[in-house]
Amino acid sequence: MDGYEQGCGAGGQPSERRTGIAALSPPYQVAAALVLALLAVATCVHLAMVFLHVAPANTVSKRHGAAVDEWVYPEFEQNWKLFAPNPLQQNIAVEARAKLRTADGKVRHTGWHGLSAQDGAAIDGNLLPSHTQQNQLRRAWDYYASTHDTRNRPNGMRGELSEEYLRRIVVLRIGRDEPAEDMLHVQVRSVTTNVQPPSWSGEKLDSKPVIRQLPWWTVTSQDMEVRDR
Repeated sequence: MDGYEQGCGAGGQPSERRTGIAALSPPYQVAAALVLALLAVATCVHLAMVFLHVAPANTVSKRHGAAVDEWVYPEFEQNWKLFAPNPLQQNIAVEARAKLRTADGKVRHTGWHGLSAQDGAAIDGNLLPSHTQQNQLRRAWDYYASTHDTRNRPNGMRGELSEEYLRRIVVLRIGRDEPAEDMLHVQVRSVTTNVQPPSWSGEKLDSKPVIRQLPWWTVTSQDMEVRDR
């Protein structure tokens, strides 16, 4: 037979071996087709939302702007930093503390948790740090700072969304260290320090840290659900 290995169909004719979805049984073919269709729809919706976000203002984006912002922010925010990066000239450390209700009903304050320091420690020496460790807290603070004025008043819906996002990150992070107690309020502050220029530049910068302390935020039941997942 000279190594003839093909299967034979009816009448002794060689049958073609099916591959891919065609090789599945009919029920699995239907399931695979549905999954592919859902992925295609989700991809199209995502591309449409991002397009409306970056496109110039138009009738559709004005009418459905709130829905577009809810889809894009904060995970899919678009900016030009990839193409025109601006080197950081300041170190910004984000810290947070909480008011907790203990098992005997008393209220106690935690110390300041160095959230940025925790991320830095997790990244240092790690060849493959996670996106969360590198960017979640940093981007959340940048998002908050860009959507609030100097008196911590939100600039519209984006400001309120950024506050909720930052608050839930803080609740989640402090909750890991204080898992057994009810969290009532949280407070966030940033400590900004100028990166000192090289000695040969002759430039002088103030090395005194600048602290921006936000008001206490009430922790909601939805925030606690995030912590307890």
